[in-house]
Amino acid sequence: MFTSDTHAAFANKRFLIIDDFQGMRSMFREMLKSCGAKDIDAASNGAEAISILEKNKYDVVLCDYNLGLGRNGQQVMEEAKFRNLIGLATAWVVVSAEKTAEMVIGAAEYVPDDYIVKPVNEATVRARLAKVMDRKAALLDIEKAVKAKDYKQAIALCDQKLAERSGYTSDLLRMKTNLLLQSGQRDKAKAVFEQILAQRDIPWAKTGLAKIHLLNKEYDEARRLLNEVVEESRTYLEGYDLLAKMLEEIGELDEAQYVLIRSAELSPNSISRQKSLGEIAQKRGDLEVAEKAFRKTISLGENSILKTPAAYLGLAKVCSEKGNTSEAVRLLGEVHKTFDDPEATLHAKIIEGAVYSKSGDLNNARKLAAEVATIMKESAARLPAQVTLEAADLIMGTGDKDTASELLKVVVKNNHENETLIDQVKGVFAKGNMEEQGGAMVEDMRREVVQTNNKAVALAKEGKLEEAVSLMRNAKGMMPNNKRVLLNLTYAMILLLKKNGREAALEREARDCLDRIQKLDPGEKLCADYRAMIEEIAAAG
Repeated sequence: MFTSDTHAAFANKRFLIIDDFQGMRSMFREMLKSCGAKDIDAASNGAEAISILEKNKYDVVLCDYNLGLGRNGQQVMEEAKFRNLIGLATAWVVVSAEKTAEMVIGAAEYVPDDYIVKPVNEATVRARLAKVMDRKAALLDIEKAVKAKDYKQAIALCDQKLAERSGYTSDLLRMKTNLLLQSGQRDKAKAVFEQILAQRDIPWAKTGLAKIHLLNKEYDEARRLLNEVVEESRTYLEGYDLLAKMLEEIGELDEAQYVLIRSAELSPNSISRQKSLGEIAQKRGDLEVAEKAFRKTISLGENSILKTPAAYLGLAKVCSEKGNTSEAVRLLGEVHKTFDDPEATLHAKIIEGAVYSKSGDLNNARKLAAEVATIMKESAARLPAQVTLEAADLIMGTGDKDTASELLKVVVKNNHENETLIDQVKGVFAKGNMEEQGGAMVEDMRREVVQTNNKAVALAKEGKLEEAVSLMRNAKGMMPNNKRVLLNLTYAMILLLKKNGREAALEREARDCLDRIQKLDPGEKLCADYRAMIEEIAAAG
């Protein structure tokens, strides 16, 4: 029933209609007016929609999928979310004539607030939008706490609303478990998932429980749960993605590729999934599948904010492996032209050097290796380990063993507990006929990092907290990606805060360290404990 309250709800909201047909824009405008809406704007294509969203804030966006040339509706939504052009209170509703399973599943991956299939009538639009707006209003305070990274408050609000039994139970439970996982509270999240599953078999809860088992390296149980998800809920794509990730982690690349192919058949327009398929196929040496997946990734990213240099870099490696040097070099040139990203352009130089080396063009390989070596002297410690490893491999292969060794030392210092990376480092030393010398260097670097950490721990135990913090800050400057260094620095700062009381700059530095740790290892349990300690100090004033 259309009530005065519903009319008022529409009257107080600002709407944007995105559709490439004038007739549809006019029809939706009239429907919204009949519902009570007064403030209504419209866009006829993706570019115009983004331009309008850059200037104005909206409560509700109604967006078609097919928008003619340029961005489609999904890409407009991706960009609006990625660039924070829409607020937490904004409801994004896809309204499209596209109703194939492939299209609906694909759109759902990007979590619109609703998906309405054309043709529509006023009653349907009114009812669906009223429900979406009510949900947004009910969960807004939780979303605000999440944006502020106040996970404790967000979880408390979830519990409060669940106790009030005010509706949206599934949404609240899902938000709560995600928050518990984000804050590292695996045991509490596990208990909630098990409680949900004891009452009803729900794919997202079973996948969440599997994620905890995966974080705990309990692979058999994770595998069992995820196999159940993909067999019983064949369109639940998150289950496929997590299963593929687990299989890759345990080295079962054949199975991982098979799982990704199955999910890509269900939803072929996911940039991240096609990229993952390309990367796994490349690791397996399945160059045909890898090339197809990377080219699909590039095509999908043409008008997307999620366009990624990784697809160009991966495809260049595949082309090089297939002996197509000119195509590999062309693709790497596209990276330089298309992406304003120093890390991506440096990685492209590294791969280009490797491409020339593989093709026998040693002059160009040496030239690029020298350029890379100059750049890496200043940036190696801040780069991903795999990029630094590839640079060291290129430089070692062109004969500069000293520079390559220094880069490999950086990798070891930042990853002294990562046996997989350590083995790769030893492999590069072996290529330069430095097995014995390289092995000794590796052990020296690992010993040095351990001694630094132990010294900081000893200083903290002696109550010399300022010295411990100073020592670990210096270590962080040299090893900014070393998780153990970051954890020890954070704990030393927490002890100093407990001793001296609140200090905003130190609290901020500790939180920044925790953010960095979670980026390096989302499953690190200590992050939750340390965040709780910082919040206790802040609450005590």
